[in-house]
Amino acid sequence: MQDTDKIRLDKWLWAARFFKTRALAKAAIEGGKVQCQGERCKPSKEPRIGDVYQIRQGFDTRSVVVRQLSGQRRGAPEAQLLYEETPESVDKREADAARRKAMGAGGMISEHRPTKKQRRQIHNFRDERNASADD
Repeated sequence: MQDTDKIRLDKWLWAARFFKTRALAKAAIEGGKVQCQGERCKPSKEPRIGDVYQIRQGFDTRSVVVRQLSGQRRGAPEAQLLYEETPESVDKREADAARRKAMGAGGMISEHRPTKKQRRQIHNFRDERNASADD
């Protein structure tokens, strides 16, 4: 695609494979998870080559620089040519992932459903917290 062609930000994010669908890309932009130079964007914003975007996905935040424009979704190797992640962003993501792994964040998620007794304990705990918050 040429630089003179107009493309929407949600379509570019979809083509660059940050999101599986344009609807998810649009929802992320509207939810403030995609920012351009620290400010919220609109899905119809036209990205330009050289623009820097901060994209929050889950626990990670990526800072990417737009290198090419495309409205067509292609394979991952071609999609990675559309942007370049800043070295600071890569270092920060890797450090955050290592910190989460060291803290054992994966241990918070149980491998099975709670038993009936555990569910009762959870409900009682929530009820007690709500009652004390109301006072």
